[in-house]
Amino acid sequence: MDNNKEVVVERDENGEEIKPLLISANTISVRAPFEWLAKGWADIRRAPLFSLTYGGVIHLSTLLVFWLVYQGGNTTMLFTIGMGALLVGPALAFGLYSISRQIELGLEPRPGYCFREASKHMRNELLFVLILLVILLIWARAASMVHIFFPLGDDIGIEGWMQFLAVGTAVGSFFAALVFVTSVFSLPLMLDRNTDAITSALTSINAVLNNKLPMLVWAALIGALLLAGVVTLGIGMIVVFPLLGHASWHAYRDTISQQA
Repeated sequence: MDNNKEVVVERDENGEEIKPLLISANTISVRAPFEWLAKGWADIRRAPLFSLTYGGVIHLSTLLVFWLVYQGGNTTMLFTIGMGALLVGPALAFGLYSISRQIELGLEPRPGYCFREASKHMRNELLFVLILLVILLIWARAASMVHIFFPLGDDIGIEGWMQFLAVGTAVGSFFAALVFVTSVFSLPLMLDRNTDAITSALTSINAVLNNKLPMLVWAALIGALLLAGVVTLGIGMIVVFPLLGHASWHAYRDTISQQA
């Protein structure tokens, strides 16, 4: 094999490099998600102040949402809000990706560095977040339809509750799966390579489809850890959210090909 083969770089009429629309994915093992969590925990130990402060903000936000819903008297909205949090979670963890990247580069983790990196990719980030928000709004409308067809009342009974939860879970799972496959690697990819939203989303989808079983394990771990964070009234989110954010960076590094 000729290792000195010249790499052909396509360029546009202005001489600028044409970036591929899809970045290839590596094949990963079923054990990989557990390794990502171990690496994420190591990053928390390297940057405990920033990581746990990040988690603390998420915890306070969770408590605020719970309080607002309770004050409004619509406790069933917690189910919808919980699914919505899953949709926007990847965008909220952008700073954690940056911290893991700084550690990987041998830098001292600094919050200011995160803000500078975020500002460099602001256009693509905002576009992607906008897409997530549109999906969230569609999901909220779908959740409202579930309430219409399965109205809750004092006489709903166990069977009514089971039907409501079954349909609500099915609808929410569809949107959660859609967001998972499109966003699990997208934002780390934008941060690392300054790719556009479409390339990032297509690359993420391709990587998930090429690693179905490991990514199913990863999705299950994310769901279980987030549930643990929620049932502790958000206290667990102080550790769970930064752990998942840092681990997601390592998931990206292992799964998406690092070849130029």
